[in-house]
Amino acid sequence: MRFIQVNMSLLRVCFFVKCFDRRSLLAECCQRCLLKRNGAIGQLSDAHLHLHRRNVSFSVQKTDDAKKRIVKQSQLLDVLEARIQQLQCDGLLDVQKANVGFLQDSSSTRRTSSGKSCKNTPQERPDIPKSAQKDNKESSKSEPSRWMKKLTLEKNKLNRQKTLKQKLKNDVSEKPQKHSSCQVKLKLPGTTFKTISTSKSKVNMMSDNIGAVVSSIKTSAVAAEGKVITKSKSASQKALKVKKKESKNEVPSPKTQLAEVENLERRLSQQVEHLSCSSQPERPRQGAERAAGDIRSSIVSYLETCVFAGHIDRAQNFLLSQHRLRSRRTLLNTDVYNIMMRAWAKKGTFNLVGRLFILLEEAGLRPNVVSYSAALECMGRTYNYPPRLISRCLKHMEEDGLSLDDIFSQCVFQLDERDMVLKAARVIHPDYQPAPIVPTKQSYSSLVHDFYTKRDNHQYPKLNFTREELQERFKFQLSMEQACTVTIDSVEAAKPITKKIAKMRALLVEQRAQWRKALLQAWRDSKMILAKTNTREFRLNLYPYLCVLEDSAYVDIMIQSVATMPPSGEALLILAKDLGSRVYTKYSVQQKDRSQMLEKLGNIYNAYTDLLAKDTKDYDILPREQWCKLETEHPSGPTLQACESNWPHVVTLELGTYLLELMVKNLKINSDILNPAYIRKQIPILYHMYTFRNTRQVGFIKPHPILTQMQQEATETKLTFDSYVMPMRCPPVPWTSAKFGAYLLTPTKLMRSIDGATQHDELLERCHNLYAVLDSLNQLGNCAWMINKPLLDTIISIFNDRGSDKLDIPPPLSEAPKVPHFNSKETSYTASEKAHLKREVVIARKKFSEMHSLRMDALYKLSIANHIRDEVFWFPHNMDFRGRTYPCPPYFNHLGSDVTRSILLFAEGKPLGPKGLDWLKIHLVNLTGLKKRSSLQGRLEYANTIMEDILDSADNPLNGKKWWMNADEPWQALACCMEIANATRSPDPTQFISHFPVHQDGSCNGLQHYAALGRDIIGGTSVNLVPCDVPQDVYSGVAQQVEEFRVRDAESGLKIAQVLEGFISRKVVKQTVMTVVYGVTRYGGRLQIEKRLKEIDEFPKEYVWEASHYLVRQVFSGLKEMFTGTREIQDWLTESARLISKTGHTVQWVTPLGLPIIQPYHRARNHVLKSTIQQLNVQISHDTKERPDTMKQKNAFPPNFIHSLDSTHMMLTALQCYSFGLTFVSVHDCFWTHALTVDTMNKVCREQFVALHSQPILQELSDFLLRMYCTDHMPDTKKKTYLEYRRLMLLLAKVPQTGDLDLDRVKESTYFFS
Repeated sequence: MRFIQVNMSLLRVCFFVKCFDRRSLLAECCQRCLLKRNGAIGQLSDAHLHLHRRNVSFSVQKTDDAKKRIVKQSQLLDVLEARIQQLQCDGLLDVQKANVGFLQDSSSTRRTSSGKSCKNTPQERPDIPKSAQKDNKESSKSEPSRWMKKLTLEKNKLNRQKTLKQKLKNDVSEKPQKHSSCQVKLKLPGTTFKTISTSKSKVNMMSDNIGAVVSSIKTSAVAAEGKVITKSKSASQKALKVKKKESKNEVPSPKTQLAEVENLERRLSQQVEHLSCSSQPERPRQGAERAAGDIRSSIVSYLETCVFAGHIDRAQNFLLSQHRLRSRRTLLNTDVYNIMMRAWAKKGTFNLVGRLFILLEEAGLRPNVVSYSAALECMGRTYNYPPRLISRCLKHMEEDGLSLDDIFSQCVFQLDERDMVLKAARVIHPDYQPAPIVPTKQSYSSLVHDFYTKRDNHQYPKLNFTREELQERFKFQLSMEQACTVTIDSVEAAKPITKKIAKMRALLVEQRAQWRKALLQAWRDSKMILAKTNTREFRLNLYPYLCVLEDSAYVDIMIQSVATMPPSGEALLILAKDLGSRVYTKYSVQQKDRSQMLEKLGNIYNAYTDLLAKDTKDYDILPREQWCKLETEHPSGPTLQACESNWPHVVTLELGTYLLELMVKNLKINSDILNPAYIRKQIPILYHMYTFRNTRQVGFIKPHPILTQMQQEATETKLTFDSYVMPMRCPPVPWTSAKFGAYLLTPTKLMRSIDGATQHDELLERCHNLYAVLDSLNQLGNCAWMINKPLLDTIISIFNDRGSDKLDIPPPLSEAPKVPHFNSKETSYTASEKAHLKREVVIARKKFSEMHSLRMDALYKLSIANHIRDEVFWFPHNMDFRGRTYPCPPYFNHLGSDVTRSILLFAEGKPLGPKGLDWLKIHLVNLTGLKKRSSLQGRLEYANTIMEDILDSADNPLNGKKWWMNADEPWQALACCMEIANATRSPDPTQFISHFPVHQDGSCNGLQHYAALGRDIIGGTSVNLVPCDVPQDVYSGVAQQVEEFRVRDAESGLKIAQVLEGFISRKVVKQTVMTVVYGVTRYGGRLQIEKRLKEIDEFPKEYVWEASHYLVRQVFSGLKEMFTGTREIQDWLTESARLISKTGHTVQWVTPLGLPIIQPYHRARNHVLKSTIQQLNVQISHDTKERPDTMKQKNAFPPNFIHSLDSTHMMLTALQCYSFGLTFVSVHDCFWTHALTVDTMNKVCREQFVALHSQPILQELSDFLLRMYCTDHMPDTKKKTYLEYRRLMLLLAKVPQTGDLDLDRVKESTYFFS
């Protein structure tokens, strides 16, 4: 009896776990339960008991009453089982992947089983003998039960459903296309699902969400090959009929449910199966792999730094401590051991190299080409090394599938490593020569295939310099980067030097000498303390990072930081990052210098100048291709591509914090230095304090007022910058890979990213088809520039004469409002007066801080421009993670303000030609902001009518009529006036050599891309994708529509609509319209409109908030009506990103040019850096171990995707312009060229836009996302995650429908870019 109770208890537990855990309804029973159950059957067969028992404990009695009670309990359990099977049939509609699975009816599937049988599968349930069934029937006849009646009904229903299922399968196999499109579209949104779950509301909500998502998509269903079936009128009518039919019968018939689900799942499965045949996209590392990679990068940088500083024993002990701990050993890879192998190989200590090979084997790792390269290098450095050992090493290489050619083609060499490896190899193979590196054959995108394969008519531009001149420029740039810093004259140096200024300058020089001495001593003392740290511990410390530079170099970095610190102070985190980055930059430059690569770099660059110089032959090869060819021709010596790794972001911050701590503790000044009346004592010049930024408390470093006063009164004439801040004095090194290009020595990333984020670099390193992207960056960087000196002198004169807010020249700090002083403890003030004074103090301090920031920014830009006023210079380029390009120098470049752009000219001049002067005049009118709705001819005629004002502005910019000052871009307008004046006064304007860049700006470029994607005729017309007699101004159109809404609301009595009468203009709505396509929210749009309204003096300020709130709603409503296709695509992108991020992935895609893009938005986590000055709480939002930030992912995907398209369009235009010999640069969607070549650039720009959007961009994006997120690791159909998976698959496959816009008409549109 006890045995029976135990067995039945096991069966009950197994059964109820199966029943009430929905995710494991079809899970297998454990083998023990199965054996116990089978054994129990044999013992209970005489009692005619069913196997399934409800959750009560009972014993079997040998009485008739007990038998009847047990039979009734068995009948009840059979009813529950049948009900569960019915609910399972309904519930599995939610989770089945391809075919809806049904539990077979117990009456039809049970088999007679004996107690000895144990071969039943978990899905097969041993049945009861027929005798038991007969006895049950007899008992039910003698005592009829409502449970048996219910059981009979349920079993009959299951049989009918099974019959329907089989029939539907036959129908579907015969006519697979008949039911899918209409039934899936019409029935799925209204389907309700029954599930057994402990969280009923959650499951119901998920089911409702499926219906909402599917019904919100305006396409019907996914075709087998991914085609979209558009909605038709007849389908809508049929949907209405079906909906009415459903209202009569609340529960859809099983036939309808099965048909719609099976057809939908079959189509999606076929599509994914079709897509999965293509190559899978690259994914960055995730989860634990990423965590291990972060720790490994810290270990690698520590070892490399130790080796560079000469602390090889410390590095060896550290590696051994990592290797001994099994938990740490798993984090190491072969590259970590290779660092020490290379270090010992340079010393010729082969026994230590061999020991590292043993450690590799202990760690379960295999040596790679770098490992064998280190071994051969060590053998090559050892005199008369036994040939048999070299031969043995080569044999091991062959066994590992490696060859000598692999070493020379894959390794990055330093110093004479390559020569030593070759020396060892020739001991065994005397005639061995490394095989030349043959570039792999590339498959170019169809967009650039002709550019690379058909070069017969290409005319690549040359620079207006001889080969010798370019080589001299290279030497100057190299020396500047080796120094890492540049000291230049400030434009404020022209002020007369008074006694007070001279005194302050002398005091600063004296104090800096004392500070330098104090810092140097403190630095050496702190290093001694850290040097005594136990190196056997596996914990990292900062000591090696304090030894990579000379002690004086660290001190110079700290002193420079004091000189540039703003009076209001700076956040400790920002200062720490800046200090740590400067140390790393110097370390990287010195590492390249020590590797003896400068000589090789000079040789290759000197040969590279043949391609660019005007006194050499013409080439039909691109700069990147020429550089790679030259590297192949100069194989000996070190590899130019640096092999050092970047320091982890946390290490940079820790090092910077350490330097700041030394500065705060050791930089002091006498308190009476400015006022002898004070008591003399040593006080710090820097204070560490805390302040609030929003709701967060942050550490702050603030200079003492005495230091601030001394620096302001000294008005020093010198400014010191890092070398990368300055434009290059020679053409940049062409980008040849993701790790090499731009500056000669200064480390530069190809793709900018959030500090510490590495997933972008991983994707780029694994991407081998970036040539078009790299070549476009090289083209932009090869554009030579010079300074517009007359205009620069005019700007500097205003800058030194109190500035001008109207002309965007910030005034000096002497014009800043004085900060009111009051004693908060003064009893004469009331509480309200104190609060008012406090607000006044906060406002004044904020204004002072803003004015200082703007003033210093202008000072830096103007001083740099003045320093290179007689030089030709270049801006190397890189890009952000969306592919948008930027100049590398941060302060002075053509992406700057109106002031900066106005003083930049092309170094190469070209004659105006027959239409050049007209283009200059049209460009001038564009800069004024007038005549935006006029045709080009109308703008030209207007320019001719104001020639007197144009010439007056050029001749007397500050004393004449000052017409230019009223332009939207006044300084660029003045520069254009001067160019027009010089051209018109020349003997032959057509032959006038012009250096002036003429701009062609896209007409709300983001909306242009959306309209082209959706083939939206109405939207495309409003953004000039179709030819019109006059330009269509979308901003004016939206403003007009908002005005119509306002008039309607004003007539209905709305107060704010009445107040806004006469104030709705193009300028008020322009920024919001421009940025709404890039994902601006209603909140952000309201702030933009609020700012514009505040600029209107006549508008009542008390209504600003209410008016901006009202207007942003109207702007969004107007855009929704004008751009319906745009909104559909934007919603599709947003919802796709939301569902992708909910599955735990970040959104990733590839541009039409093959550039991989990933959004680095993850849930922020706090990382605490401990130091004695404060615990630094670093918010890290790029950690891939954290789940994606769903809100940021979905809001950012539409604008980032459009940004990637406009960057692709720009790159295509840049490449084609380069093939025509044009000078071309861009400011995102604003393209610049000479006046002579505007027409050619316009033609290329339109052709490339049409070519780009002739690609199935959205369909290719859909296919990529399906391959990326819907083919790997499909969740089990029994799990709830399958709901999200299937919903994502459905959404991604349904590409928004497109309109009937003819893209070829863009080629004829004059105002597409104008």
